[in-house]
Amino acid sequence: MIFVVALIVALPVLTVLAHIVMPTEGVWRHLASTVLGRYLTNTLILVVTVGLGTLVIGTATAWLVVMCRFPGRRVFEWALLLPLAVPTYVIAYAYTDFLQIAGPFQSALREWFGWSVGDYYFPSIRSLGGAATLITLVLYPYVYMLARAAFLEQSVCVLDVGRTLGHGPWRLFRSVAMPLARPAIVGGVSLALMETLNEFGAVQFFGVDTFTTGIYRTWFGLGEPVAAAQLAACLLAFVITLVLLERWSRGKRRYFHTTNRYQQIPEYRLHGMRAFGAFLACALPVLVGFLIPAAILAQLALTQGDAQLGTRFIGYAWNSLTLAGIAAGVAVGLALLLSYGTRLNSSPATRLATRVASMGYAIPGSVVAVGILIPFAWLDSTLNTWLHAHTGEIVGLIFSGSAFILIYAYVVRFLAVSFNAVEASLGKVTPSMDAASRTLGQSPGGTLRRIHTPIMRGSLMAAGILVFVDVMKELPATIILRPFNFDTLAVRAHSLASDERLAEASTASLAIVAVGILPVILLSIAMRRSRPGSQ
Repeated sequence: MIFVVALIVALPVLTVLAHIVMPTEGVWRHLASTVLGRYLTNTLILVVTVGLGTLVIGTATAWLVVMCRFPGRRVFEWALLLPLAVPTYVIAYAYTDFLQIAGPFQSALREWFGWSVGDYYFPSIRSLGGAATLITLVLYPYVYMLARAAFLEQSVCVLDVGRTLGHGPWRLFRSVAMPLARPAIVGGVSLALMETLNEFGAVQFFGVDTFTTGIYRTWFGLGEPVAAAQLAACLLAFVITLVLLERWSRGKRRYFHTTNRYQQIPEYRLHGMRAFGAFLACALPVLVGFLIPAAILAQLALTQGDAQLGTRFIGYAWNSLTLAGIAAGVAVGLALLLSYGTRLNSSPATRLATRVASMGYAIPGSVVAVGILIPFAWLDSTLNTWLHAHTGEIVGLIFSGSAFILIYAYVVRFLAVSFNAVEASLGKVTPSMDAASRTLGQSPGGTLRRIHTPIMRGSLMAAGILVFVDVMKELPATIILRPFNFDTLAVRAHSLASDERLAEASTASLAIVAVGILPVILLSIAMRRSRPGSQ
């Protein structure tokens, strides 16, 4: 079953990779001699910067809201997730409008200090550094959410052991909590890095050449799918290298909870400057990553918003919600099946199958869409030819013209999101629980249902909401594969923003954010309540 699921999910990726062996008629040689070095350098800088930024912000804020008591902590528990609902291209448009020379911020500076243009230095937001900063502000919730879930699932027993050895809060965090949460933290950073490698809207708008913009330009601009697929293969090789390096650094170490006796985790009450520092550390990511761009978009929407706000927007929102909900449920279910199947049979072939199935996240959405269109267009053509030959009728586009192919693309694209979260949570459950369950007569399915799922409830919900929000923001695959006259909020926002109609695009952008806020808040509450031992 694992191999069948892996093959179905990996089909678009394998279709794209099949183009590697095809000749490129000199296009690849031209790319290598002109722009490949710039693609590689910019991508490496983005990956390193975003990786370090999301690691520091996500892990630090997760530890603060779980283990410390300070003013505003309850609000920050869910507020720190809010940037996750903001598409990177939307925050890029918002900050460009706000920080450009003619924008309100620099205009206010010139008015306050009596400066003229050229009298002062102001860093350009439309740069590699600007792109890395904004991407970090949007993607750190990946690390925060998974790290927070991991910290909440930790037993007070292991922390008490550290205290008996004389460890203070900082040393306890470094030597006990971090190793136990490492799989979840690395999973969050990996998601952030893969999303960085796939980023297109913000880096294209800022004029930063990366592998992703090169793939789009080569495939859709130059009309060279073979060369574009080979660039995509470079992305895959980059991601595989990152995954292998992390697993090699981990070696044979495993991080299990050896007891199921969970108690309420004691919290450190902060006072004075420490409380203010914790408040500031949590407030800044929310302020810069969500509140300021949301305020900019709200001002634009109220003054110059989309004239079609009304009944048509209900349809856009319903399409987005339906697709996101179905895709999230399917992705989490498949991730659980693949993770548990690998746990039961961890042969090299099984591990390879699951890794290949979860590599779709490293492929740009439009490339995944093309990888899906090729086999399904052939299937529709073959089916219509057979029906016409035997019945004289043609049924049209059964697969490639329906919402099914769109949901399939989302699952392929975002299975890694749910798989990393589920695998990290399942990996912390000690194998002795499986052995004890088998001695009590439980089948593998019964063990998964009665033992693992209750322990993993918070992480499963986190995985579902991650996929849900990502589908809400997904753009390239939606544009290419959506059925005729089937628009989503993301498609509407992008179509307006691409025409430099940012004020009108702000309405759909805010709708995406508004739809994502409530699930994020509910998830934060559910994660705390679902922790083993909580009431």
